[in-house]
Amino acid sequence: MNTTNTTNTNTTNTDTTSKGTNPRNWTLEVVPVPVADMDRAKEFYVGKAGFKLDLDDEVAPGMRIIQMTPPGSRCSIAMLHGMPAAPGAKTMAPGTLQGLQLCVTDIEAAREELVGRGVDVSPVRHVGATGWEEGKGGTWNSFMTFEDPDGNGWVVQEAPSELSER
Repeated sequence: MNTTNTTNTNTTNTDTTSKGTNPRNWTLEVVPVPVADMDRAKEFYVGKAGFKLDLDDEVAPGMRIIQMTPPGSRCSIAMLHGMPAAPGAKTMAPGTLQGLQLCVTDIEAAREELVGRGVDVSPVRHVGATGWEEGKGGTWNSFMTFEDPDGNGWVVQEAPSELSER
C-alpha cells in the first residue's frame, strides 16, 4: 500500500529528532555542471557570468574541484575532474545539463550586465496567449537564456524582490 501523502503543501517540516534537529531539512547546496575544459568554464562562470569562485583545488592526485556560486545564491555549482561518480550516480557528458534556473529581481539589468561581460544572451521573453513572445511579462513571467562554452543551458527568471510576493 502506498502511504505517500501528495496533498500536503506545507514546506515547513517541524518534525525533529531527540537532539532537536530536523533530519528532513534538505537543502540544495551544489549542482555538478559537466564541462570539457575546466579552466575555460571557470573563466566563463567567474569572468563573464559573474559567479564567485569558492574553491579551485586538487583534492587528491588527479582530482580537481572548482566550485562557484552565483551572486546572492545559497546554492553553488561544481565542476569535477578525475573524480569517480558516487555509487549509483550517473556521469553527465559536457553540455547535457539544461534548464538550470536562476532568479533575479531585475531581468533587464541582469541581461545588460551579462551582455556587457560578453555572454551571448537571448532576448527577454514571456509566455503569452500564443506561446513564447518577446518582451517582459507579468510577475514571474519574464525569462532569458544563455549557455556556457560547452552548451550547458541556463534559464534566468525575473522574480519579485518582496518575499510576500513569492
